[in-house]
Amino acid sequence: MAPSTVIDRLGIPKALVFGYLGVLLFMVGDGVESGFIAPYMADHGAGNEINASYVITAYGITVMLASWLSGALSDLWGPRRVMQLGLAVWIVFDILFLALALGPQNYPLMLVFYGLRGFGYPLFAFGFLVWITATAPNARMGTAVGWFYVAFTGGLPTIGSLVAGVTNPWFGSFGTLWIALGIIAVGGAFCLLGVRERTGFTRLAPPGVKPVQSLLSSLSIAWTHPKVAVGCVVRIINTAPEFGFLVFLPTFFAKELGFGEGRWLTLLAVIYGTNVFCNLLFGWIGDKIGWRRTIAGFGGVGCAVTTLTLYFVPKAVGSHYWVAIVVGMLYGITLAGFVSISALIPALAPDNKGGAMALLNLGAGGAAFVGPAIVSIFLGPLGPDGVVIIFAGLYVVAALLTLYLKMPEETAEAAPPAAPPTVEPEAVRT
Repeated sequence: MAPSTVIDRLGIPKALVFGYLGVLLFMVGDGVESGFIAPYMADHGAGNEINASYVITAYGITVMLASWLSGALSDLWGPRRVMQLGLAVWIVFDILFLALALGPQNYPLMLVFYGLRGFGYPLFAFGFLVWITATAPNARMGTAVGWFYVAFTGGLPTIGSLVAGVTNPWFGSFGTLWIALGIIAVGGAFCLLGVRERTGFTRLAPPGVKPVQSLLSSLSIAWTHPKVAVGCVVRIINTAPEFGFLVFLPTFFAKELGFGEGRWLTLLAVIYGTNVFCNLLFGWIGDKIGWRRTIAGFGGVGCAVTTLTLYFVPKAVGSHYWVAIVVGMLYGITLAGFVSISALIPALAPDNKGGAMALLNLGAGGAAFVGPAIVSIFLGPLGPDGVVIIFAGLYVVAALLTLYLKMPEETAEAAPPAAPPTVEPEAVRT
């Protein structure tokens, strides 16, 4: 039967509409800080940009762990309960970070509270992603996941950066961080009070599966389904440069090129605003021409090129803002080429989709650790130029790895036909 509503035609599961809106608001609150938190911490207790990158790397470690747990715990508890936990963790440790660490400029407590806060958003956002994959029809899964990333990237860092551009001049950066906390609380309320779809209220794993068994299953799938493990690596590479860029590009564009914080935040919003619209487009393209082709061609190869242009073209031409806008949009477009990875990976393990999503979410969270970690290690000895080249090389690796991620039916089609059975001639009667 044809879809009966506009929402159905758009590919959004109707029962989850308020969840998409809630994730958008939550990630707006999360994304408010993305364009200025590293230099702000450097100037308010961290001491320098590299020390600030250590704080963000600690945050990335907990994001990575929570991203893995979001899938495994959703299997055991149900996605809604995992989202509740994520919201509570974020609110508690964000208050501690602002009140006891950033406000008094206490660097050790920055490491502790900002790091622990990293458990919050993956449990909330990726718990909802598991909810989507458990309810959306497979034929429209790419589009449904694309809408999730519209909401996710629409908040972090797109609309979040625009909010910061408006509120920072009025309330200061520190006041803006408190406003962001309020936005996150509103987003959480939309999700947890507005979504009544019952699948997410109960555990997804079969009744006999125990907690340790579920957690081990979400790891053992890496060797029982090696393509899922490769997909996890591709997912890490997908957004690792994005998180790494947020450590040193604010200084490059705002200070070295002289754009200032306001125009840098606008540029950041333009980059990821372009990505938001293209996430939906590439979700649809992936459903039409194949998820693997879309990821390898538009995502891997495309981002390898646009990563280099994002940094080296503005560096070569100087303070020409519209040049930065254009190359930023190109990066945002190609980054959307990876959106179908969230549809492809569960399809590679149809017998253990929960474990596949857990490992995929581990990759998504791992990006928040790997990107800043690369900056922490290589920014000193190689400078920004060397870090950008490393990121471009990683995208080439992602394109090559994606070629390995053939669906079961593709592998079956490529296999040579079996030879007909040999019929032994009957013995000659004498």
